[in-house]
Amino acid sequence: IIMRIIAGQFRSRRLKGTPPVGIRPTSDKLRETIFNIVGPRIEGAVFLDGCAGMGAMGIEAISRGAAQVYFIDESRKATRIIKDNLDSLDIKDGFKILEMNLTKALNMLSILFDIAFIDPPYVREDLYLASLERFGTRPLLAPDGLLIIEHSKRTELPESAGSLHKVRSLVQGDAALAFYRPESM
Repeated sequence: IIMRIIAGQFRSRRLKGTPPVGIRPTSDKLRETIFNIVGPRIEGAVFLDGCAGMGAMGIEAISRGAAQVYFIDESRKATRIIKDNLDSLDIKDGFKILEMNLTKALNMLSILFDIAFIDPPYVREDLYLASLERFGTRPLLAPDGLLIIEHSKRTELPESAGSLHKVRSLVQGDAALAFYRPESM
């Protein structure tokens, strides 16, 4: 799989590395769809790339002007690929790489994300539900923040979790996206 940055400062640049076994990168087409939906909100945003894999989503966010990107992945090989890709693009700051389990990371972080993207392995339904539970019960999303979860189109995610409500669903090929927002106070 050859992965490229779609738009922004690093447009058309290739990402290095082969996805480690068990990592299914978000397709270019799906990445483009997501960034078309979030549009100008990415500029200056605090962005989470959860279960980051090769880091394509987070690097795309940096390329499009995100202020700070958090990459979380528990695979050492994946975090090494993310580091290599950031180095190859000469990106020196505006990011943090956390090599740890997503649920643990969400329990310890005290950051308000403007946009959080989570893409666990499709078989790990426990991670979908744990992530929704954390975002629905802890202050992890900005008041107008957006949580986007990529999942198998065969998996049904709940309409709400804690203070979160699903505002949109989208299916593209085998993948589906669920968009959640915090309930307005």
